[in-house]
Amino acid sequence: MKQPVVVRGRIRLKDFDPDFCDGREKEPTREKTRALCERIGGLQEPLHASAAHSLLLIFQGMDTSGKDGAIKQVLQSVNPPGVQTANFKAPSAEELAHDFLLRVHHVVPQRGHIGVFNRSHYEDVLVVRVLELQPEKVWRPRYEQINAFEKILAENHTVVLKFFLHISKEEQAERLRARLRDPHKNWKFERGDLEMRKRWDAFQEAYEEAINRCSTKDAPWHIIPANRKWYRDYVIAKLVVEALEKLHLQWPKPKEDFSRIRVR
Repeated sequence: MKQPVVVRGRIRLKDFDPDFCDGREKEPTREKTRALCERIGGLQEPLHASAAHSLLLIFQGMDTSGKDGAIKQVLQSVNPPGVQTANFKAPSAEELAHDFLLRVHHVVPQRGHIGVFNRSHYEDVLVVRVLELQPEKVWRPRYEQINAFEKILAENHTVVLKFFLHISKEEQAERLRARLRDPHKNWKFERGDLEMRKRWDAFQEAYEEAINRCSTKDAPWHIIPANRKWYRDYVIAKLVVEALEKLHLQWPKPKEDFSRIRVR
């Protein structure tokens, strides 16, 4: 089984172990994650102040894979006004009357901000494909349309990080059972999750093709082992820090000379 990777060639999801944790121990790794999250908070400040770049984090995965939890943990130290979030549910009638990327472009983060997509435009080659909401002649060209869209974002100073949270079918079953057992988690459970679970293999096939077709230099996919939540958070936080540090963020220079200004 392979460790988490940035996808650079064709992959098979079955070759990646959702339980992988690189031999790490839970509590020391959590400490490292907290430090990484604080670093993200520190890097967000010059990102916002310079307003030269934006960072878009895209989270995809099967139900219960931990998208909400990962977002909450990784961005725990950032300033909320500097974050723009979007959750993609079923499109409205108005959105369906336009191309599928219209609603996505409207919520791309402005420069200086971190954007978070909890699910994304990839639903239009995942759910749409598996549930046969559109014929193949409609959804298949969308891979190249997505690549072109993400290239536009990259060329306009948006760093795109895409995370596929990879869990096992057995782990999903346990998390669904936990939602039924715990009264505080009952609200998370939907019968529709069980219907989607019946299509597990079809979703794995759809995810695999989306990752293979749309992992590009401008917007690579990262396969994140997600059975162990603490390791999932560590890997994502580390990748976010690395992406922000590569920008070599600088504080903007004052627009005027403040040396003679005195506050009395």
